[in-house]
Amino acid sequence: MSHSGGKWTHTMAEYSSLLSDLSDNITNEDLEQLKSACKEDIPEDQSNDITSSKEWFSYLEKNDKLAQDNLSYIEHIFEISRRPDLLTRVIEYRTIVLKISEDDEIDTKLTRIPSAKKYKDIIRQPSEDEIIKLAPPPKKV
Repeated sequence: MSHSGGKWTHTMAEYSSLLSDLSDNITNEDLEQLKSACKEDIPEDQSNDITSSKEWFSYLEKNDKLAQDNLSYIEHIFEISRRPDLLTRVIEYRTIVLKISEDDEIDTKLTRIPSAKKYKDIIRQPSEDEIIKLAPPPKKV
């Protein structure tokens, strides 16, 4: 494994197998639920054209919402669609294949679109103390 090219192909293979695993576990009924979870991101006419999970994945890929190293969007969708089984599979892939876990603050697409847990921290309001610290010291009159 001295040349870097090999790893990427390996990731690509793992990624394909991840998607096919996920597809196997998404029935047409599930797909409707997943599509409705991302209706803000998929215009209705296009959503109607998506009839299989593979088409859904490829739509997301075309729209930069899914890539072998960018799974945060589908993690989010599986989370809000209450599909812990699918979510677990994605997280497993991310942790094992990409070696990126929740705790790694790696500046990649994965941390830029934080999981819901991190999201809460980011949007929380600053406390009184922090606001005081940020305010400039009162000028001496």
